[in-house]
Amino acid sequence: GVEALTGLGVLPRPMAALGAYRCIECNGEATELYRDYQRGVLRISICKSCQKPVDKYIEYDPVIILINAVLCKAQAYRHILFNTKINIHGKLCIFCLLCEAYLRWLQLQDSSQNTDPDDLIRYAKEWDFYRMFGIASLEQTSFFIGIFITLWWMTPEMLKRKSDFILLLKALLLSTYGKLLLIPAVIWEHDYTPLCLAFIKVFVLISNSQAIRVTLNLNRILPWVAIFFGLILENGVVCLFQKMGWDV
Repeated sequence: GVEALTGLGVLPRPMAALGAYRCIECNGEATELYRDYQRGVLRISICKSCQKPVDKYIEYDPVIILINAVLCKAQAYRHILFNTKINIHGKLCIFCLLCEAYLRWLQLQDSSQNTDPDDLIRYAKEWDFYRMFGIASLEQTSFFIGIFITLWWMTPEMLKRKSDFILLLKALLLSTYGKLLLIPAVIWEHDYTPLCLAFIKVFVLISNSQAIRVTLNLNRILPWVAIFFGLILENGVVCLFQKMGWDV
């Protein structure tokens, strides 16, 4: 449990100030996750609100935690977002954008029917890939901006501090991990690839919704409303690129 998490660099801290941790069951604040009685004896803390273990996942294998996160369980999201130290948000975001840019770059090549050698050389240049990366970055940024604006307008009391925005941004970045599935979808290309890509898109949106719900402790409807307006802004950016004559 704790040893396995330490090996992966995900460290549950035993003691902290009030509110530093959250109960994964009721989202209540907690001062500690477990108490160390020395000689390898650990006791998981009990939540004062719901009388359940504050975070049962600190004894779970990281693979089990990952499976629960893939299943979009709120408890697993709370464990990852509130009770662990994970600083891979930026790297994960860049890697996911690289996956998406690579897929678009391949589709751009497949859409060209010109067999002129000069044209092949042109597509071999890095510029097209960088352009796809820039477009994907702008689309994701506009999607996040749409979400932030909608949530700030509907629940301004939830986003009063800068730390609230940062936490929500980290949650959204982490919840885009589903885009990593684009790589096997491209490697094992077959007639059902468009359907696979659609399922990946839906999975990422569900993960985004769960991340918003867990971070701000909202009901199930508001996150989807925010995602809807985020998609509208993202599609607006896509239409703008298309009017400019860019292949997206």
